Amino acid sequence: MNAPERRASMAERRPSALDATSPFMDYRRPSLIVPHLAGIEDPLPETTPEKVDVMIAGTGLVESILAAALSWQGSNVLHIDSNSYYGDGSATLTIDQLKQWVQDTNAGNFRGYENAKLQVSSAIGVNSRFQSKDFGIDLSPRILFAKSDLLTVLVKSRVHQYLEFQSLSNFHTYENDSFEKLTNTKQEIFTNPSLPLMIKRNLMKFIKFVLEWENQPEVWTDYADKPVATFLHEKFKLERPQVFELIFSIGLCYNIDVKTPAALQRIRRFLMSFDVYGPFPVLYSKFGGPGELSQGFCRSAAVAGATYKLNSKLVSFDPTSKTALFSDGSKVLVTEQVLMSPSQAPENSQNVPEQKYEIQRLACVVEKPCSEWFGEGENAAVVVFPPNSLKSGNRQAVQSLIMGAGSEVCPQGTALWYLSTTEVGVRGEMDLDAALNALEESIMRESSADLENDESFIQVGVNGHLTLNSVKLGQSFKEYVPRERLNFLAKLYFKQRTSTPAFEVVDSGIFDVNTTNKGKLIPGASDNGVLYTSLPSAEISYDEAITAARVLFQKIVGSDDDFFDLDFEDEDEREDESAILDDEDDAMNMNLAGDMSAEPVEFAGEMEI
Repeated sequence: MNAPERRASMAERRPSALDATSPFMDYRRPSLIVPHLAGIEDPLPETTPEKVDVMIAGTGLVESILAAALSWQGSNVLHIDSNSYYGDGSATLTIDQLKQWVQDTNAGNFRGYENAKLQVSSAIGVNSRFQSKDFGIDLSPRILFAKSDLLTVLVKSRVHQYLEFQSLSNFHTYENDSFEKLTNTKQEIFTNPSLPLMIKRNLMKFIKFVLEWENQPEVWTDYADKPVATFLHEKFKLERPQVFELIFSIGLCYNIDVKTPAALQRIRRFLMSFDVYGPFPVLYSKFGGPGELSQGFCRSAAVAGATYKLNSKLVSFDPTSKTALFSDGSKVLVTEQVLMSPSQAPENSQNVPEQKYEIQRLACVVEKPCSEWFGEGENAAVVVFPPNSLKSGNRQAVQSLIMGAGSEVCPQGTALWYLSTTEVGVRGEMDLDAALNALEESIMRESSADLENDESFIQVGVNGHLTLNSVKLGQSFKEYVPRERLNFLAKLYFKQRTSTPAFEVVDSGIFDVNTTNKGKLIPGASDNGVLYTSLPSAEISYDEAITAARVLFQKIVGSDDDFFDLDFEDEDEREDESAILDDEDDAMNMNLAGDMSAEPVEFAGEMEI
């Protein structure tokens, strides 16, 4: 059986990889060749190294960041994956690759993933309107805050050179059967006619406070163990709509019970990221999310000397002889440490940390551009369903990330919807279905020709652009019945487990389950001495990735002082490098290297998220 056809790799897409006579060559930037990667542009190595310092199984984002950090630090790294593609649980997959992934998941081949269901329309396939490789579906979609530790590392490691980013500014809150666009700037607060003057003043007072909340303990200490909703209402006299926007759309929390310090940190993260590179708080990578970043860090690790092998599974590791045995019969001596994603755990493994936190995910391909939800010139949006906003009576928020064709993950006229919740069991599935129905009803109404032809639904925004009047729409939605149904091209549902609780920094304690101490070895276990990484959490941002990689780096090296402590020879050329290569809008071209060197960003691990 032939392997599923893959999407073009970043090296194949890069203009510099094209012939110099190509009309797509960009002469405004210095030529940069994206390093090739084994199993994609280059063939896989025929043999396994006899001896390495570190062996890592699984090419997910955390493992790939760690491989790059260790390789540049000087470690001899062997990085393997049992799959035929890079990314593991962070992968970006085609429809055909998803079909195989679902089969493997339901066969129990990926620990931490279960109950996968996939429906694919006949419109996708050979000789059909759409091809499998037209779509890039993320298993764990993410957004990147403009002020974040990952962005710092992307620049320091120069992995940003292999990637392209776009902005995301539209955050919507679903309330009363309609979507309200987030009011998150001073200008929008002051010009919003629906906000009373006192609420505007209280909001501005809170925004000023939250930017330096840690320096004002007298304001929040009494509420440290109380829900942030109580704090916002009692201290700043904010009403329910503003409280819910702050907690769920800006803070991106899942429930109303989140404690005050944690919520304040998350709200500040959003506000501090706004206007760093433009009028938006977050970015996302084109052509795919964590899968693209994982592949980028793997390419960086390969440049630093790491060896890569796909379709290679660890069978066992003997901590006494330090010998790792692989499924093809080859062996390698590992002098320092074996690390592994739980999804790559071998048979008879008995040291995998408990994956006690549940995430339910739903990804859909719809035949609608969904541009009504996007900001001007953008191709993505976030929609949040707070608790009790859905017909299912959801106890936890449902978060959804909408990606349009301009993000290069789906063809023109289509969009990807990613939904997730931390609700467990059948209730979680019901909440996802209810949120999906709400999205469907909303996009069919907002894209309806009947509404477009009614001038009363049009209003002039603060920037002078014509937009839909969401208040008027909300009032009319209950009476409006769309004439057509939305065409779903594909639906993927699965349940994922993780050892990392939602919204918390990765706890180093989860990596202490297994050590090479002979007193703790389990007889007959195939994974004695293996250090396990963590599976992706429910967090919609990348904030946990660098924290987890740094903790593991420190456990192996003994210190995190050399974590991406890089000094490239051509440092002076950094000002000519652009991290965002979307030429459709020159205003969106941002030189991350220049900006980040001017104002370094603190690591999230030091920020107690």
